[in-house]
Amino acid sequence: MIDVQSRKDHRGIALDHVGVAGLRYPIVVLDQAHGKQKTVAEITMSVNLPHHFKGTHMSRFVEVLNHYHGEITIRTLPKLLHTLRSKLNAESARVKLTFPYFLERKAPQSHAGGLMDFECQFVGEMRGETLDFILGVKVPVTSLCPCSKEISDYGAHNQRGILFIEVRTTLEESGQPRMIWIEELIAVAESSASSPVYPVLKRPDERHVTMQAYDNPVFVEDMARNAAVQLQQDPRIAWFRIHAENFESIHNHSAFASLEQWAKPD
Repeated sequence: MIDVQSRKDHRGIALDHVGVAGLRYPIVVLDQAHGKQKTVAEITMSVNLPHHFKGTHMSRFVEVLNHYHGEITIRTLPKLLHTLRSKLNAESARVKLTFPYFLERKAPQSHAGGLMDFECQFVGEMRGETLDFILGVKVPVTSLCPCSKEISDYGAHNQRGILFIEVRTTLEESGQPRMIWIEELIAVAESSASSPVYPVLKRPDERHVTMQAYDNPVFVEDMARNAAVQLQQDPRIAWFRIHAENFESIHNHSAFASLEQWAKPD
């Protein structure tokens, strides 16, 4: 049949990204405790389009995804990107996946269990043979205001917030990015705040987390810096970006702090 997409385009304009977006697809990701976890991702996939091609073949994106959906991780994403470039005759390819990741959490005193969901991202891009991979996790936390605690006769205002941590890892001798677990970034975020968030809390648990937060007051700036200190000390991490945000309980706005940093050379 006639291949309209491969016809010549005479406008002389190359496109950085063409592809598909908003694609929901079941995938399997690595789970530190259980090996693997099934979830559903919203996916954006794209390649560059040289100036002389009229269009790309959109159906090939889904065909490639179907081949790799049994595991999409730092281990398989380079192969997926390489296949995209090959199938679509492109110089570069990019994939972004956003998906919920579930962990079982037990309350600190009663040990009542429940599932917590964390919004995660994989972003992979290949230009030539150069691979770029970013892992991102949004973690809900509790923060208690140090100023409120200091100036109040009793109590202090607290609120729920989020820490969004993104990392690039250093490379192994093979050239592949080093492994870092989603669970490890969640632990960094939760330990940087006043208290973690739990899916189930009984009265003894609520008492515990309330006092835990009161004993660990942090500004949003503290949360960002606390997380940065931990990431700076991890030799696997080459770059990180942190966005901390508090959904203020006494204001009609949020407060945030952010930073981006490459690892310091040895």
